Amino acid sequence: MNISRERVLAVIGAPAAALAVWVVAVPLAGATLTVRAGDGTQTVGPASIVAASLLAAVVSRVLLAVLERRVVRPGRVMAIITVPVLAASLSGPLGDAVGTTAKLVLVALHLAVAAVIVVGLVLDARQECGPARAPGRPRHRDATARG
Repeated sequence: MNISRERVLAVIGAPAAALAVWVVAVPLAGATLTVRAGDGTQTVGPASIVAASLLAAVVSRVLLAVLERRVVRPGRVMAIITVPVLAASLSGPLGDAVGTTAKLVLVALHLAVAAVIVVGLVLDARQECGPARAPGRPRHRDATARG
């Protein structure tokens, strides 16, 4: 399993980015992050933000490791998977957040985590991995045509 500095920073950086957004929005700007939970409401705090973003980063890292062993272009496949997952994750704050400010801050949290994951994992993915690449073969199919 390839553990590069960028990938470690992505797993650590995702919760750090989310926590930074929370610090600016809640303690500094005075926003209240309240979401509907069952019949009542719940305040979103730093512990749940760190836990959720760390979980997203670790799951993304594991998925990338699996893709690198199974597909030829793991970065591309990971990017394709990331778009609908991000869209689905945004349905939570857009549907359950109480108030416009909470919606905006929670969307910003999701986008910050996604940005760190994309930069740290997807862009760092090795494009030459996968079962179709045998040792000694060119990295790209058209590499032999170029000479």
